[in-house]
Amino acid sequence: MFKFKNYDLKRFNVLLIIVVLTLGFIGSFLIKQVQSEHENLFSRQIAGLIAGLAIVCVVAIIDYHFISKFFIVLYIVNLLLLVAVRVAGVSVNNAQRWLLIKGVKFQPSELSKIILIIFFAKLFIIFQEKINNIFVLLLSVTAMAVPTYLILTQTDLSTSMVLIFIFVIMLFAAGLKWKVILPILLVGIPLIIGLFWYIRQDYQVLLNPYQQERILSILEPEEHPETMWQQENSIQAIGSGQLLGKRLTDGSSEIRGYDFVPISESDFIFSVLGEEFGFLGSCLVIALFMIIIFSCINTARKAPDKLGMLISVGIASMFMFQVFVNIGVATAFLPNTGIPLPFVSYGLSSLLSSMISIGMILNIRLQPKKNRG
Repeated sequence: MFKFKNYDLKRFNVLLIIVVLTLGFIGSFLIKQVQSEHENLFSRQIAGLIAGLAIVCVVAIIDYHFISKFFIVLYIVNLLLLVAVRVAGVSVNNAQRWLLIKGVKFQPSELSKIILIIFFAKLFIIFQEKINNIFVLLLSVTAMAVPTYLILTQTDLSTSMVLIFIFVIMLFAAGLKWKVILPILLVGIPLIIGLFWYIRQDYQVLLNPYQQERILSILEPEEHPETMWQQENSIQAIGSGQLLGKRLTDGSSEIRGYDFVPISESDFIFSVLGEEFGFLGSCLVIALFMIIIFSCINTARKAPDKLGMLISVGIASMFMFQVFVNIGVATAFLPNTGIPLPFVSYGLSSLLSSMISIGMILNIRLQPKKNRG
């Protein structure tokens, strides 16, 4: 469990910790700008950031091989939490995604991301010689479909998409051969095109009406102004920051465009960033995320074994997808869907999941490289 003598402390990624804390403090500052007088979001986020740093330190010293031994237990606990949300969850804005534990709201779907990364990394290692076997693929898809369905019915389409993206990337990294991939693409691409056409029809039943409306609003924004107004206000707020942002050029102004963007502390935190720190500040934050993603990929490349490689790849894909979708939504490049910006958006569940992921990356990096087999 704690094999300190096997850890190479020279490989400790100090830069990764600095980048994560920088993003956390930037996010906390932005959250402070949007909280109302009767809210204490800023203090909660700072407390979460401190607790998250402690979690990073703990996870970093627990051998990921030891954690992975409990992959089935973690999977079952994850399912139980998701079922509990379905049975006794707390609803916010017509979405039932939270559990209320002693006055604290917790979103199990956020924890599902790192749990499923560990689960599938271990599963793919067990079946690494048979990864292209049809029965192994069916087993993997089934294991993925159950938690994804439970999350999708919350309704949480965005997290479901994150999980699917992670699963596909990890499956490819596990060694799926092109002779399997090509038939899937030949069948899958026409199905996706047909599915995209189907969900645009009035008689479709796969999406809720508001989800369909959000997709249609991106394709035909002029015909759906009642749906696009949140993203339109977000674009105006980001654009008003210009090059340097209002924090440097108009710090005394009390009126901000992001005041008219709902959920600006979480899903649309990028609109606050763009207005306060402008184009250069936004580019800086994107560059910090690039450092995190590159660090995860580099850790995968230098991982001591294939298990560490798969976990690192899964975490890299998780951060990559979330950053792309969050910024894409805030800039009206993608349909409006609720997904937090890691380390920056308000939300202790998201922060907890992201910090555990960073701890895993540090843990894998600390261990000397061996023969992956």
